[in-house]
Formats: sequence, structure tokens, C-alpha cells
Amino acid sequence: MRRVWYNAGMFTLLKTENRARRGELSTAHGSVQTPAFMNVATQGAMKGAITAADLSGAKCQIALSNTYHLHVRPGDELIARQGGLHKFMAWNKPILTDSGGFQVFSLAGLRKISEDGVKFASHVDGRRIFMSPEDSIRIQSNLGSDIAMAFDECIEIPAAYEYAKASCERTFRWLVRCRDEWETRRGIDGAINPGQLLFGINQGATFHALRAEHMKKCAELMLPGYAIGGLAVGETHDEMYDIIDAVEEHMPSDRPRYLMGVGTPGNIIEAVARGVDMFDCVMPARNGRHGHFFTDRGIVNISNARYAEDSQPVDARCGCPVCKTYSRAYIRHLFKCGETLSLRLAVTHNLWFYNTLMENIRAALDIGTFEKFRNNSGRFDKRAQ
Repeated sequence: MRRVWYNAGMFTLLKTENRARRGELSTAHGSVQTPAFMNVATQGAMKGAITAADLSGAKCQIALSNTYHLHVRPGDELIARQGGLHKFMAWNKPILTDSGGFQVFSLAGLRKISEDGVKFASHVDGRRIFMSPEDSIRIQSNLGSDIAMAFDECIEIPAAYEYAKASCERTFRWLVRCRDEWETRRGIDGAINPGQLLFGINQGATFHALRAEHMKKCAELMLPGYAIGGLAVGETHDEMYDIIDAVEEHMPSDRPRYLMGVGTPGNIIEAVARGVDMFDCVMPARNGRHGHFFTDRGIVNISNARYAEDSQPVDARCGCPVCKTYSRAYIRHLFKCGETLSLRLAVTHNLWFYNTLMENIRAALDIGTFEKFRNNSGRFDKRAQ
């Protein structure tokens, strides 16, 4: 068992099976058992009318919110005056805030990148906003999250090599500036969360050598954690796995590793096998709102006519409150009528499924049977029969 202390946090590597890792990440608002899935509450709430209490009930360990969206509305300074994001959304467990980089760079026609930062137009009212690496860290400090992500450039795939190389170099310079601002902010009297941790982000498109070199440079900064960014944006699953392979060997083994924006249950299992500890994805909530329920037999599309008179639960082997209470026929009826309750039930079930999946992965790692679990996992991403 290896432990590493950094500032106010600690990562404990409890066990390994080949490259798969079982660990525990301690933060100012509690511990996270890894591998872990972070549930995406972009604007301080999970879509689907899910409350903070619902998140806890669905076995969520950690929530992810977005710096850009909360800066634009209602404003990070307002949230700071409310005592920080934990109090604002009534969530007393860990929170990770994305830097806003992905959202800013998705505004392709509305932004201008320079060494100083990015000028862009708000998607809400069109007002011009400038965000630098320092601004991103300042905003995240106001939010008081437990994990702040460094400001980076997420580029499109495929990308030209020369642009990807220049982007990597700029992203590293921005990372150094983020680190310096983070260290300053944590020492300010009255900081919302002086125990806030900073994770760096690896970039490099699909160029393995760029990815590896960028990760080596980032690792030298000895930050509390590291993420692999810029994936799940159009590349194939095999390309994604190859990139993880290229980067993982250069990631510090005594720091948590986070694969951003991924993914399907199968993606998560394959990434765990390659040494990843943390994940986030909108898929459980987004797919749920379209009537797609994840089960251990595959994905159930509740809108199918075959379920119109089906009195069985969505998944008879699921322990979630939805499957314990409601039938497929009733939930299908709610979706067909456009009732908001349909969204709440579907998202609740999917969050339960994802967090139970992570529990099962951790249990398999605990007893040394993860490879067996992995070999039997192909059914998760298929359409249920």
C-alpha cells in the first residue's frame, strides 16, 4: 500500500491488478473510493430534476460542475458570497470543477486565442468575456471546489500536427500559470476551500509522441493529480485506448488519473484496465432523458411498444428505488405523456447503474478478479434483448 500526501489531500494506492488500480482519494469534503465515476452537475444541478439528496441516494461519491457555466450564470462571486458551491447546491461531498476550457473552445466561431488567454462571447447573452489561466483558477477558488482543473486548450480531432504541437506547448505554459495562481489563492485569508487540489490536463490530439512528451513535462510539476483531456470528441474507441496506453506510462503512479468525458460502461472498464482512476460523462443523464436505461443485460429503450403492458421492473436484478417500485409499462407511459417524472426516474436509475458498476469494479479489484469481470463485460453497451 502506497500513500502520497500533497497539500490537504492524500491518494492511497491500495491494490493493483496488472495496470488496473484500486485506490482512495482524500479531499477537504471527504474521501472518494477509486475507480470512481463523477456525476455531472454542470450548472450545480444534475439534469432530470435530481436533488443533492437524490445523488447521495444513487451512491454518488463526487459531483462535477463547470467553471464557465457558473461564471456566466449566476456568477462565481455570487456563489462565493453564498459560502461556496457546496453550500449553494446543498452537497456536502467532494466536487470537481472543470476549468471551462472545453466549453470555451467549443465556441469555435466566437473566440480568439492568445498567449494571455481567450476572448469569447457568452452563449447566454453574447457579452464579451476574457478568461486567462489565472481567471479560471480565481473562479474555481470562488466556487470552493475540492478539485480544480487547469485551463487548457481542447482542440478538434483530427488536428494538424503543427497546430497540435503549438497548442500543447501553450497549454503547458498555461498549466504553470495555473499552478502559480492556485498556490497563491490557497494561501489567501478567507479562502472558501484552502484544501483545494489542482489537476493538470494532458493534451496532444491523437499524436502519441506529443501526448507522451506533454505528459512527461506535466508530471515534473508534481501536481496533486492528472487528467487525460481532448478525447471522446470523435476518435474511435481503439484510438482512445491507444492514446491512454501512450500516456499512462508517463503518469505518476502515486497520483490519481482522470480520463475526461468518458464514457460508456465498456469504455470505463477498458480504461480502468489501462490504469485510469476517475471518469465523468453526461451519458447516464442524457441517455436517461431519452428513455434509454442502462442494465447489466444491455440498454433498454423504454419507448419500445413491447413494454406497453410489461409489469416487470426495468431491471429485475437492480436494487435502485426505481426498479423496486415502478413497472416498465408505467415508466413508458410517463415518457409517452411527457411527464417530468419520467426523466427523474430514468436519470436516477442510470446514476445508480453507473455507481454500482464502479462498486463492482472496485470489488473485483479488491479480490483480484478484475480481468474476469472485464472479460464478461461486453454485454453492457449492447441493446437489451
